[in-house]
Amino acid sequence: MTTVMLVHGAWHRPACWARLEPELHALGHDTRSPALRSAGEHPTAGMHEDAAVLAEELASIEGPVVLLGHSYGGIPVTEAAAGAGNVVRLIYLAAYMPDKGQSMYTLHGAPDPEDMGGLFPLGDDPRTSLYGDLTDADAEQAMSGLVQQTVRSFAEKVDAAAWRDIPSTYIVTEQDKSLPPALQEQMAAQATEIRRITSSHSPFLSQPRRLAALIDGISRPA
Repeated sequence: MTTVMLVHGAWHRPACWARLEPELHALGHDTRSPALRSAGEHPTAGMHEDAAVLAEELASIEGPVVLLGHSYGGIPVTEAAAGAGNVVRLIYLAAYMPDKGQSMYTLHGAPDPEDMGGLFPLGDDPRTSLYGDLTDADAEQAMSGLVQQTVRSFAEKVDAAAWRDIPSTYIVTEQDKSLPPALQEQMAAQATEIRRITSSHSPFLSQPRRLAALIDGISRPA
């Protein structure tokens, strides 16, 4: 059975996978959920350092890996999986899917920031943008775990695009208020296949069992 490696998005920590991982374990999958260095209490790391963390984690896993990135996590996943011989599929869950030389700024059509230091603000209403289909109590719990995120992580451009060589699946979150579904569809056109789920930006919290079943189906050899 494959190991499913789960890569969190911006402002999050690996604890965000706490509902999804048991569902994947019940379906027979091992999981890994590394912590990206660009997110934390006083982070300074950029995307390349995040990709290095993922590459090191991948090198420690024996057997095939399905590598899933959520939101920002899709960017370091894209770089880290390039040249990793054990990654059999990439899954982009409401995730950025850059080509070589692109960053999050690039994908939004924005100019590079003049100053790559400092932190990127979370936004005024994470309750709506990130957790629109959670109960108030669950959304409050999720928001209590949010941390800071560096500008560098959004501005650094990937050196390689692993999806050009590794089969990929893009999961579009159709009710997303954070990463617009229209932009998701645009990026998803690059993927080997497209799946969709009727959810907000964080189905690993709102629909963990349904998402686990979707990942399980994607992960199994045809």
